[in-house]
Amino acid sequence: MVNYIWVGMTIIGIIFALINGTMDEVNKAVFDGAKEAVTICIGLISVLVFWLGMMRIAEESGLLEKLSKLFRPLVKFIFPEVPVNHPAMGYILSNMISNMFGLGNAATPLGIKAMEQLKKLNGRKNSASRSMVTFLAINTASITIIPTTVIAIRMNYNSASPTEIVVPTIITTFLSAVAAILIDRFFYYRKKPKG
Repeated sequence: MVNYIWVGMTIIGIIFALINGTMDEVNKAVFDGAKEAVTICIGLISVLVFWLGMMRIAEESGLLEKLSKLFRPLVKFIFPEVPVNHPAMGYILSNMISNMFGLGNAATPLGIKAMEQLKKLNGRKNSASRSMVTFLAINTASITIIPTTVIAIRMNYNSASPTEIVVPTIITTFLSAVAAILIDRFFYYRKKPKG
């Protein structure tokens, strides 16, 4: 659906430019945008490589394992249907930790693996289980401690203080995660058969 919206907006923009005789400006904007996108991507690569390297060091040093143990009781409380030693639990924890460090690109494959494991626990049904819905809500809201991608973009645009967003990011993502869990639980208990 989103693809159709983008294609529709592009076609409408081109038709509007042809009617108003501003096609040269559209062409210039397309090439300037492409050049800027490449510049931003190169800037993001350096930051992502740094943080992925830090995650690798944390993994090799055992820090990720310690963080997983620290968050395991909380995750077990949030996902009571998932057995503690099930692979889904490991993927959920890894996904949450990656999101905390603002590594959405690293968190995505872990989130997909977590969903695959949760689907296996659900008996491969076509409807989402309680744990799948909860994981999607938490993954979307995801608490972020270090918003690496946004910091990298701010650095690319020569922000005077690219890291000043860290504290507001922690507060807002924490509140959004709490809200996601509360809303998820509200609808779960509302839908749950009484008896």
